[in-house]
Amino acid sequence: MKNNTFFSGSGVNYSGSIKKVRKGKDSLRPIYEALTNSLEAIKAVDTNDNFIQLDIVFATDIHSKETGEIYFNKFIVSDSGIGFNDIEFRRIEDLNDDGKGKFNLGTGRIQFLHFFDKTDIISVYNDPTSSTGYYERSFTLSKSKEFLKKNALIYHKHTRAINATKSFTQLSLSKPYTQEDLAYYQDLLVHELKKSIIDHYLPYFCENKENLPRISINYVVDEQILKSEKITIQDIPEPEKKESVLVNYCRINRDSGEIEKTDNQENFELKSFSIDKNDLHENVLRLTSKGEIAQDVKLECIGKKDTFDDNRFLFLLSGEYIDERDSDDRGNLQISTVKSYQKYNEGGLFEKEEILFEHITEETQYIIIQIYPEVQEEVEKKKQNIEKLKEMFLLSDESIEHTRISVNDTESDILTKSYQSDARTIAKRDAELKDQLELINSLNPTDDGYEASLHQQVDCVVKLIPLQNRTSLTHYVARRKLVLDLFDKILQKQLLIQNISIRNIDEKLLHNLLFQQSSENPDKSDLWIINEEFIYFTGSSEKQLSKVKILGSLLFKKEFSIEEERYLFSLGENRKIKRPDVLLFPEEGKCIIIEFKSPDVNVSDHLTQIDKYANLIRNYSKDEFIITTFYGYLIGENIEPRDVLGNVSSYEHSYHFDYLYRPSTKVIGFDGRSDGSIYSEVIKFSTLLKRAQLRNKIFIDKLKLKR
Repeated sequence: MKNNTFFSGSGVNYSGSIKKVRKGKDSLRPIYEALTNSLEAIKAVDTNDNFIQLDIVFATDIHSKETGEIYFNKFIVSDSGIGFNDIEFRRIEDLNDDGKGKFNLGTGRIQFLHFFDKTDIISVYNDPTSSTGYYERSFTLSKSKEFLKKNALIYHKHTRAINATKSFTQLSLSKPYTQEDLAYYQDLLVHELKKSIIDHYLPYFCENKENLPRISINYVVDEQILKSEKITIQDIPEPEKKESVLVNYCRINRDSGEIEKTDNQENFELKSFSIDKNDLHENVLRLTSKGEIAQDVKLECIGKKDTFDDNRFLFLLSGEYIDERDSDDRGNLQISTVKSYQKYNEGGLFEKEEILFEHITEETQYIIIQIYPEVQEEVEKKKQNIEKLKEMFLLSDESIEHTRISVNDTESDILTKSYQSDARTIAKRDAELKDQLELINSLNPTDDGYEASLHQQVDCVVKLIPLQNRTSLTHYVARRKLVLDLFDKILQKQLLIQNISIRNIDEKLLHNLLFQQSSENPDKSDLWIINEEFIYFTGSSEKQLSKVKILGSLLFKKEFSIEEERYLFSLGENRKIKRPDVLLFPEEGKCIIIEFKSPDVNVSDHLTQIDKYANLIRNYSKDEFIITTFYGYLIGENIEPRDVLGNVSSYEHSYHFDYLYRPSTKVIGFDGRSDGSIYSEVIKFSTLLKRAQLRNKIFIDKLKLKR
C-alpha cells in the first residue's frame, strides 16, 4: 500500500455517489458516527480496560487575552478499539461495504464528509507481519475539490511499523462546512454534549451497562483540559419495565382495496423508564435502531408535560424490523404509513406484506396503557372530556370517530379537528350533490325510462341536502345551547363575577347576554330567546331616544315646539336622553320595546315604564316615522301576579304559558297626532329560559335521531 497516495474509485463516481446519502439534520450526527465506530471497534478487542475519549478542541489567537474569545478548532475521538487494520481499511475504501453486519450499511462515514472538510485518522493496530507486531496507519477523508477531481475520498499518508503494546485510534474532525454547524459547535458545552450522548445511546448503554468502556468528554483549549465529564454506570437509568409488543403484518385486500391484517406478526421490545421531571422535559416514545435513537413518536396516550409522582416516562421501542428499515443516513426509518402503503399498492400490483408505522405506535401505546394504570386514568379523563365536548357542542360520533385525538390536544384542538372532519364530509357530499344534479341535467325526456330515472335522481338529491344542512344546523343549535347554559348560570348566580362583585350586576349580565349594550345589530344578538323573529329586525340597545336611528335616519325630531320643549324638560327631567333597554322596528309603523329588570327587583313597581317610552316615541319622532303600534315586554324574575294585577288592573294572567299580558291599550297622541296602541307582557327570565330550552331540545333530539 503506497504512502502519500489518493485512493481513486474504480467503477464508481464518488462525486455522484456521496450525494445519494443525505446529510443528517442533527449537527452531532458525525460525532455519533465516530462514537458508534468506536463502540464497535472496542467490541472486537479482548480486553476489559477500554476507553473512548471525546475532546472538543478550541484555540486562541493573538487577541484572545484582550477579548477572552476562543474559537472552535476540531473534535477528536480516541478509542482503544481494534484499529484500522487491513480488513477495516478495505471496508472504509468501499463506499457501500456492509461487512460489519446485515444492519450496517457502511455509509456512516459519508456524514464526516458532509459536515467537515477534513477527517484525519491515525490508527495503531496489531499485525503479525509487522516487525514490531504493530502498524500505524494515517489517512484523511474529504470530499474537497482536490479529492474529487481524482475521484477519491481517501488520501493515504502512511502505513508503517511502530513500537506499541496495544491498538489505538484517533479521529479528528476539522473545518465545518457550514456556519450554522460551526456556530453550534462554538457554543457546545461539555455537560450538554454528555446529556445528548446518553440520550442518543441510551438503548445501547442499557443493554451493555456492565461492560461500558470508560467514556470521557473533555473541553480543551490550547491543549489544556479545562472541563471534563465522564459517563458512568450511575448515569444510565434502569428500565422500569420490559414488555413484548406484537404487531401484525398487513396487505391490501384485492376485492375491497382496503388494508387488512394478516396472521403474520413481528415482535418488538418496549423498555420503559421513569425519570425525574427535571431530567426529562417531556414524555416521549422513541424508536431505536442498532442501539441508537432513530425517531421520536408523538404519544397519544400521555400528555407531553404530564408528570406522575414528579417523574415522566421515556419509552424505547426496538426490534429487528426497525433495524432493517434504517436508511443510509441513519435515523431516517423507511417504515410505510397507511397512506404511503395504500398509494404504493394502488391497482393491486404489489402484494408484499408490511408492518405499518401507525400499527406499531398504536399497539405500543395500547401496551403502555395496560402496564401503567396511571396512564389509563389519564386516557379515561380525556375520554370524559371528549364526551363533555360532544354534549356541549353536539359533536357527532362520526366526526369524533374519524378524528385522531391525542391527550396532548387542547379542547380547541379537539373542536378544530372535529369541525375539519365535518368540513371534509360536507365537501364529499357537495361533490356527490353536484354529480347528481349533472345526472339530472343529462336526462332525456324522450327516453322510455325517463320518469323512473328522474324519480331516482331526485330522491338522491333530496337525501343529500338534509345531510348537508344537518351539520351546519348542529353547530347553530350547539351555540344556542351554550348561550342557554350561560343564561341559566346567571339566573342561578353561579358566575364567578356575580360572587366577587360588590355591585349587583345581574341585570347588566342578562342584558348583555340577550343584546349587547350600545349595540345596533340585533342579528348578532341572542334575542331569539325572547322571540325567534326579533333577531331579524332593525334596532338598538341602550341608546338615547334622541340618538336612535332607523335605517340611518334619526328617529326623534331635531326641532320641537315651545310646548313640546317645555314638556321634554319638565319636572327636572330630560326625556330626550331616556334609554330604553331595547328598541326594535319590525316594519313601518311598529315598534317593540323591551325592558330588563334585575332578578331581585319587584317588577310590578315598573309597569308603566314601557308606556312612557311608547308615548315619547309616538309624539316626538319625525313625521316620516308614523309609529302607531307598540309591543312591550317587561322582563324580570321577581314577579308577583297579584302585585301586577293590583297595580294595573287591565293585565290578565295567561295560566297556560306562565306570563301576564295586557290587551291592546291606547297610546295617547298629542298636538294633533292620532292615538296609537300598545300590547304588553310581563314575563320571567326563567320562563323565557324554559321556553327556549324546550325549542332547542326539539332540534337536538331530531338531530341525534338522524345522526
